[in-house]
Amino acid sequence: MDIGVFIPINNNGWIISATSPQYMPSFELNKAVVQKAEGYGLDFALSMIKLHGFGGKTEFWDHGLESFTLMAALASVTKRIRLFASTAVLTLPPAMVARMAATIDDVSGGRFGVNIVSGWHKIEYTQMGLWPGDEHFAKRYDYSTEYVRILRELWEDGVSDHKGDYFQMDKCVLSPRPPGRIPVVSAGQSDRGMEFAAEWCEYNFCLGEGLNEPTKAAGVPARVLKAAEKTGRDVGAYMLYMVIADETDEAAFAKWDSYVAGADQEALAHLFGKAAEDKTASADSTAAAMTRAANPVNFNMGTLVGSYAKVAAMLDEVAAMPGVKGIMLTFDDFLKGMDDFGTRIQPLMACRKDRLAIAAE
Repeated sequence: MDIGVFIPINNNGWIISATSPQYMPSFELNKAVVQKAEGYGLDFALSMIKLHGFGGKTEFWDHGLESFTLMAALASVTKRIRLFASTAVLTLPPAMVARMAATIDDVSGGRFGVNIVSGWHKIEYTQMGLWPGDEHFAKRYDYSTEYVRILRELWEDGVSDHKGDYFQMDKCVLSPRPPGRIPVVSAGQSDRGMEFAAEWCEYNFCLGEGLNEPTKAAGVPARVLKAAEKTGRDVGAYMLYMVIADETDEAAFAKWDSYVAGADQEALAHLFGKAAEDKTASADSTAAAMTRAANPVNFNMGTLVGSYAKVAAMLDEVAAMPGVKGIMLTFDDFLKGMDDFGTRIQPLMACRKDRLAIAAE
């Protein structure tokens, strides 16, 4: 079972609250998080790309780094952990992303992958004059399909002459090509997003669900498997969960209850309003999943709160769900969270015994 970390590339991580840890993103912070993850034997680190925040009194996500340049820097200070950068497909031409990825793959020694972000937060693109119109909501996976097709042609053949609805290549070349396969991942939750991942990606990052209900999201990896059956490809789900742990259940829940009580309502209103702009979104789309009523303070991702032993047991339950190939973690406090996971939680996880044994050799 792969375990990775969703690193804090924007301020305050993934809790939209005035009472959660408040911090700015920086290379030093993310270097410390990823080097801790590597030291504890985690398998990958992924950075998102967010180009406009939600405001509010916490200025949530108003401050952020750029994904490819950050991961290039992290590639130079790590040795083993896999690194994924995110491309917002409306902002970077695929030929440039192919070249950037090949460069970072070389820097990292073959440890690099690309996360495809098709775009739901409209204001990120309108602020730069890059929004193609609201029809993009319905066509974004068609756009992303051409995008990834060009990436693959350049990486594998060194040339693309693709002629499509969105991109026109004229014998576009790439050299040197990466010596191995650069993995492509995405986070499509809708049926169309699942189809895209099953056709073009190695993994589909999916939101866990519920508060201390580790298997509530079992239907999500099942949908990934069903979509993969149609393409005949081996595509698995990487499930996203937030871990809030402490010595006791009571201490951990005291933190969670404080974060919920301090929710930044103005920033949450922005999230709900922007998610609603996609009139084509299905009930299982990413935007819909993030704004369900249960736990909007952390985007309704699956949340595991409790003692170290309880969290370890719940993560084992997540790992046992059919179709799950990995778990991606976020924390309220990333530095302490990584240490707690590495020293107090991971050693108790049955699904990580083989990886820990290898790391100890």
